[in-house]
Amino acid sequence: MPDQGRFARETLQHLDALYDHGRYLTRSAAEAEDLVQETYARALGAAGTFAGGNLKAWLFRIQRNAFIDQRRRARPTAPAFDPAALDGPDGAPAAGEDEPAQLRRVTAAEIEAALHALSDEARAIVLLDVEGFTETEVADILGCAVGTVKSRLSRARAALRDKLKDYAT
Repeated sequence: MPDQGRFARETLQHLDALYDHGRYLTRSAAEAEDLVQETYARALGAAGTFAGGNLKAWLFRIQRNAFIDQRRRARPTAPAFDPAALDGPDGAPAAGEDEPAQLRRVTAAEIEAALHALSDEARAIVLLDVEGFTETEVADILGCAVGTVKSRLSRARAALRDKLKDYAT
């Protein structure tokens, strides 16, 4: 078992990233604070099970699981996420300009609104990508195969492109 004090200090290095991610997941500052608190309670309670490796990815997985648990308690009859629902008619960026160049012109508020319009699962995968996790780390956090991450991320990006297309031209 790791030294509890040292382990707690190391986990606190990721507090801001967990809060930011929680804010996007929950769409509420108060709920994000509750989610981060639950994440840390679970992480400190499970410190003995941490086998080393990427602590940040481990914390994000705990946060994701806590978020899912909260949503299940709040909406027990909510429909399951359907990745196929993200499919659009055209997943390619506009001709003549790459996707990052198009998105730079969009204001933060418009991007945030587009993110909030995505399903919880799609928003989570995009935000984990933006946070800098590799596809392998995202797969570990989400508990799915790397190929699944690639396809879901592709569909989520296509959905964002569709929601932000008016700003790209």
